[in-house]
Amino acid sequence: MADPALHPETQPLKQIAIDYTPEACTHCPNSNTITLTFDHRGGARWRTTTRFLYGTFSALIQCPTGNTDGLNFNLYLSSLEGDKSQDEIDFEFLGKDKTIVQTNYYTTGTGNRESIHQLGFDCSDGFHEYVIKWGPGEIVWLIDGKVVRKVERKEGEGFPEKPMFLYSSVWDASYIDEGRWTGKYVGCDAPYVCVYKDIHVPTETALECSCDS
Repeated sequence: MADPALHPETQPLKQIAIDYTPEACTHCPNSNTITLTFDHRGGARWRTTTRFLYGTFSALIQCPTGNTDGLNFNLYLSSLEGDKSQDEIDFEFLGKDKTIVQTNYYTTGTGNRESIHQLGFDCSDGFHEYVIKWGPGEIVWLIDGKVVRKVERKEGEGFPEKPMFLYSSVWDASYIDEGRWTGKYVGCDAPYVCVYKDIHVPTETALECSCDS
């Protein structure tokens, strides 16, 4: 039987908070579109203003064009970015290869559950739909309606259960693993623009507290 927590009603995202470099992030609520730009100013990160406890999160994303070596662009859930004991569920695009995406999840700060998926397309060529379905018993990642990964909760193993914000960012990850993860940043095609549209969140599971901790 389907987990009802995975299927609460979703609504277009109306409001965001910008964690840093607000001038590199634009949000148009009327068209439900967000852009993030990476250039000489660095990148930017936006998030929802409330946390959610389970539900379906989706967006159409067109990743930056050109030589994106070194950059990480993403869509993810996190109980609090920067917290060392966070729960987290990720879609991460690795700039060195725009035909793949990495999924991962964290429980109380521990990840190491990465999986690489072949997209079958270049993520910068157009908009594609990325969906995270998160419930108390399973996580499902979908791309263009196709399940690419499914994780079921197992007794005795950690599983994300903290309320989480929806986040997205573009940042230079060149320093991670000496550039082997995303490549080394070149920047010859800056500015790099990542566009998100038709972003939906499960409003029925939103928590009233919009605080930062």
